[in-house]
This record gives sequence, structure tokens and C-alpha cells, in this order.
Amino acid sequence: MTEDLVLYEARPPAVVITLHRPQRLNALSRLLIQAIRAAFERARDDFAARCVILTGAGSAFCAGMDLAELAATLDLEEPGMQKPQATPQVDIWDDAFQLAKLFDLIYTLPKPTVAAINGPAVAGGAGLTTVCDLALAVPQARLGYPEVRRGLVAAMVMPHLLRHVGERTARYLLLTGELMGAEEALRAGLINAVVPADQLMAQAHAWARQLAEGGPLALATTKALLHRFSQQALSVEEGAKASAAPRLTDECREGLRAFFDKRRAPWVAD
Repeated sequence: MTEDLVLYEARPPAVVITLHRPQRLNALSRLLIQAIRAAFERARDDFAARCVILTGAGSAFCAGMDLAELAATLDLEEPGMQKPQATPQVDIWDDAFQLAKLFDLIYTLPKPTVAAINGPAVAGGAGLTTVCDLALAVPQARLGYPEVRRGLVAAMVMPHLLRHVGERTARYLLLTGELMGAEEALRAGLINAVVPADQLMAQAHAWARQLAEGGPLALATTKALLHRFSQQALSVEEGAKASAAPRLTDECREGLRAFFDKRRAPWVAD
């Protein structure tokens, strides 16, 4: 059941949405994406929810796309695994579109959102932090976009990342695939604060109480205006297509094979 993949807890004036797939570092499978979307839609329509806090169960916030699921879609699975039912093109387009819609739902939610980053937030996991209004992290957290090292492109997160850190830092993160530590992410503007692990949720709830002092309509209007002023260049559909297309290339297939084999990608020089 998809509802088992997220926990929805009322903590007035906030609700806490917890990614609950710790055995896979909260990697974004199709079912988890559906469950997160359902939870945010519930929070949007929940009169008592003045703010939404997003966090992860276990040692990670979110490890990004479920690469094992992508590999199965591309027929790269190990012998004995079930073959994909639909064509890779259909599955990959739909997967990218569903994630793009989730990012847009969180970003345009009329209620303030806080990412409480309890561990690594990588690729799509880092994307989740950028579409939240505020973000705080534990000192051990690392954030970044290693997609290019697998032959993938982090297209959907680019507009959100650029708003936070500017083009120079965005180019570094997206082109090198390097991960930032929490303090470096704070200096870059990717997050708002770094707090000890045992204070993470307490600080998130303190922010929620501050946010709830704003009028609901005033907060929603402020968020809508910020969205308009951001002048995001790509539509949801365009971002999804730009993210999906590289997944069908031979380069991506070879990058994924190398990742699962724990070896260098073929384009990396010895």
C-alpha cells in the first residue's frame, strides 16, 4: 500500500510528512512518489495544517531516483527479475512527468513547507529540498546532483536550484556531480540552517510556529507572487521531457551498468 511509504502526522500547527522507505534510503520509487503526492494533497486540503514539514526515516533524507527501478525499466535487470510490462519510452516519460508534477505541487503549495534534512539528500532528494520554502539540515547531511556521473541529466531541478544558489554554484554542482556538506550548502544558500541531529525536528517545529503566525491568505498570496516573480523558464512538461530523454541513451545504460557493477563509467579515464 502506498500509504505505508509515507507517514502523515498532525503536529499543530504543522503536519509532518516522513518518507518511510529507510531500507532503500528513501529512494524515489514510483509508489513512493505517488504516496508523497497524496500526502501533500492531503496537507493542502487539511484546514488544521498551517505548515508542512518534510523529512526522512532512517539515516537518509532521500537518495534520489530509485535507480534499480530505472534499470529494470531499461531491461538492465539481473537474470531472473521480471521483465518490464510497458515500453521503456512510455514508462520513462511517465516516471519523469510524475516526479515533475510532484515538485510543482510542493513548490506551488499555498502553505509554507520546511525540509528537515536528516541525512543525505541526493539528486531528486536534493530536488525535494529546493522546492520547499525553507530547509535545515543536520551537520552530517550531504546534498548534490550526481546525475551526470550516471549519464543522466538533472533537468527538473535546474530552475529551483538556480533560484537558491546562482548560476556559478549551480554549474559546479550539476556539471561535477560533487556533493556539498551541510555547512557548505548553508554558505551557498541551498539551505537556511544547520542544527544538531537531536534538535532538527524541534527547530523545524519552531519555524512552523513562526510561519503559522502569518495569515493563511497572506502566506498563500506571498507564495503565489514569489512563484510569478521567479520567472521559471521551463514548464512541468518541458522539464520532464528534458529529464526523460537522456534515460533512453546508450550512455545512460552504460552509466547505470557501471554504477551497479561498482566500477567507473566507460567515459572516465583511467
